[in-house]
Amino acid sequence: MRLERTESVGSVESAEPVGSVSSVGSVDEERARRHRPGKGWPKHFPSGSRARAGRPPHSLTYVPFGERPLRRLPQLFTGLALYGFSLSVLIRAELGVSPWSVLYEGLARHTSLSFGTISAVVGLLVLLLWIPLRQRPTFGTGANIVVLACASDLGLHVLPQHLGLPARSGLLAGGIALNGLSVALYVGARYGPGPRDGLMTGMSAVTGHSLRSVRTLIEVTVLAVGRLLGGGVGVGTVLYALAVGPVTQFFVARFAYRSAAEDRA
Repeated sequence: MRLERTESVGSVESAEPVGSVSSVGSVDEERARRHRPGKGWPKHFPSGSRARAGRPPHSLTYVPFGERPLRRLPQLFTGLALYGFSLSVLIRAELGVSPWSVLYEGLARHTSLSFGTISAVVGLLVLLLWIPLRQRPTFGTGANIVVLACASDLGLHVLPQHLGLPARSGLLAGGIALNGLSVALYVGARYGPGPRDGLMTGMSAVTGHSLRSVRTLIEVTVLAVGRLLGGGVGVGTVLYALAVGPVTQFFVARFAYRSAAEDRA
C-alpha cells in the first residue's frame, strides 16, 4: 500500500508519495507545473534571497480596486509615468530600444502619429487578442495605455537629441534601470496587467507553455516586424533584454503590495 503525504504549497494542495524514488528536481518540476499561471499576472514573483530562504514569494495577482486605493493608486500612476518616460530615455540614447519600442518606431516612420499615440493604438489592438484568450481588462489595463502614451511623448519633447556617446551611454544605463523600477512599481500595485503583459500571460495559460518561452516568442516577433518597418535596433536592445528582468525582480521585492488577506495569513 502506498502512503501519501499531503503538503500545502501556497493555496494549492499537493500529494506526493512517501518512500517512492524521486529526485528533488522532479518534485520541484511538479510544483512548478501545478503553479502554472492563469489569467492576469503570474500568481507569484519569487525574489532572490526570500525565495531561496523558503519564504512566501511576492504575489502579483489582481487586488480589487477599492482596497487601499490611497496606497496603491499613486504607486500605479508613478510607475506608469516612469515607464513611459524610460522609453523616451532609451530612444534618446540612440543605442537601441526595447522590442515593442522598435515596433513603435517603425510604425512612426510610416505614419504621422507620435510615438505615444502609436503605443496607445497598438495597445488597443493587442486588447482584441485578449478576446479569444478570455482575458478581461482591468483599471490598470486602461491606465497603462493612456499614461504610457502621454509620458513617453512628454519625455521625447523635453529630452535633448543627438548627444555625445558618453551622454547616450548614460541615458541607456539609466533608462534600463528606470524601466525596471517602473515595471516593479506598476506591477506591484496589483491593478492588473497592461495589454502586452496580458497577452503574454493569456497565451501562456491557453497553450501551457512557460511565461519565458511565450514572452520570447512575442518579443522576437515584434522585434522582427519593427525592424522590417525601420525601427532602431542596437546594443541597447540586447542589454535591455538581458538586464531589465533582474532589475525588475530586485525592485518588485520592495514595492509589491500585500493585500489585507495576505497580511492576515
